[in-house]
Amino acid sequence: QAQLVESGGGLVQAGGSLRLSCAASGRIFRTYAMGWFRQVPGKEREFIAAVSWKRGFTYYGDSVKGRFSTSRDNAKNTVYLQMNSLKAEDTAVYSCALKEETTLQGSIFDFEWDDGYDYWGQGTQVTVSS
Repeated sequence: QAQLVESGGGLVQAGGSLRLSCAASGRIFRTYAMGWFRQVPGKEREFIAAVSWKRGFTYYGDSVKGRFSTSRDNAKNTVYLQMNSLKAEDTAVYSCALKEETTLQGSIFDFEWDDGYDYWGQGTQVTVSS
């Protein structure tokens, strides 16, 4: 059983930056990937970014490509989301998620598929004012 805790959310003006952190703890046998998703009322959860744990490959949703970046600290089991050039439409609850190697089925994993992840944090609010 693992626990994920996000931090770093808050209020920022359009054009500004924020850095979110997500620390994983507990019984994690081997991390395969960690991802970021966001959700606003009335809309489906949206994939933002993900990073594979072994090789550090990164993946981004179209809406944030070129503005956001994600990175990992393997020793700390922590993932970061650097958000730059923030827009009002980036306002959402941001959540991180973790995929374990032990729950992989086959050799293909869709990093954008929210139901594929095993553990989720409670989320942190990001509000961008215009």
